[in-house]
Formats: sequence, C-alpha cells, structure tokens
Amino acid sequence: MQSTPQRKLVLGSTSVYRRELLERIRLPFSVAAPHVDETPQPGETPVALARRLALAKARAVAEVHPDCIVIGSDQVADLHGQPLGKPGTHERAIAQLQAMRGQTVIFQTAVAVVCLATGFVQEDLAAVKVQFRDLSDTEIEHYLQAEKPYDCAGSAKSEGLGISLLDAIDNDDPTALVGLPLIRTCRMLRAAGLDLLSTGA
Repeated sequence: MQSTPQRKLVLGSTSVYRRELLERIRLPFSVAAPHVDETPQPGETPVALARRLALAKARAVAEVHPDCIVIGSDQVADLHGQPLGKPGTHERAIAQLQAMRGQTVIFQTAVAVVCLATGFVQEDLAAVKVQFRDLSDTEIEHYLQAEKPYDCAGSAKSEGLGISLLDAIDNDDPTALVGLPLIRTCRMLRAAGLDLLSTGA
C-alpha cells in the first residue's frame, strides 16, 4: 500500500529562535516572512494580541502557500495586563527590565496552524508565569551588554544568561517561553494530518 505524501510544512516566522525550536521535531520545513502589522489595537489585551497576531501570521503565509501547512506564532510579555513587546533598543530594554524586576510576568505565547487547501485552522495559547528577581540597575546593564536581547519580548533570553534574572518559571509547555510551544504545535500538526513519527520524518 502506497502512503500518501505529507503536505509541506512552512514556518511563518523569521525568528531564529522559532526556527531552531521547530528543527527539534525533525520534519523538513521552509521559512517565510509573514509581513503582518504587529501594532496592538486600542485596548487590546496581551492574550488577544498574541492570539490575533499568531493567526494573522499563519493566514498571511498560507495565502502564498495554500497547499502547505503553515505555523504562525507570536509572544507578548504581559505585565499586569500591559503588553510588552520586543524592546528594539538598549534604552527600552533597560526600561522593560526595570519595570519587571520583582514582578510576575506572564509570557503569552500563541501558535496557529492553517492549511487553506483543507480548510484546517487551529490556534492555542501557552501562558508562562515568570518571576523576575529584584534586579539592580547594575545587574540589568551587565546582562544587556552580555546578551543584547533586543529582539526578544520582555528583554530576556531564558535559554541563555537571562535565566539568571529569574526566580521561577511555571508552565506546561517547556519551549513556550523561548517562542514556540512545541507540545501544542505538535498536537495541531497531527490534527492537520502530519505524521511526526513516520519513518520518513
């Protein structure tokens, strides 16, 4: 009996962190930039923002690759209901870390999987609670000079030296904080028809 070829997989993201995470499941995939405006809407909560952008990114790439299964993802740092995005600059990163020191920050990481050819659409969200230490200005400056995490929501890389800024992490999907919740992603890819443990994977 001849097996049906699997649909091609596309990661709708230019994030090197998400690409490295997706490589863990050993499925071939390509990468495409989603070209989505990430500006929050007036009054939009961090949860709503992350969910909307993840789905928008997946849909935008799926429009270009309608026969493929497309993953979109977005992460927003949630400080008492206020969204914190990527700082972009050293000064903004200082301000973010100063605001987060001694606080519990929830990193809202949404993921969406879309295939236009089959009409498949699913999305989910992993909320990761992160307790930041009461950091001194000197610690913040030394960390930022060492790691320069200006492309990371919340100005810290937990997979690197940023782990030293934290007191605790509470989540149910270990890779969510880095930028792509792989347990949820794998669940949706299986639902979309991909065999993650086939002999050809």
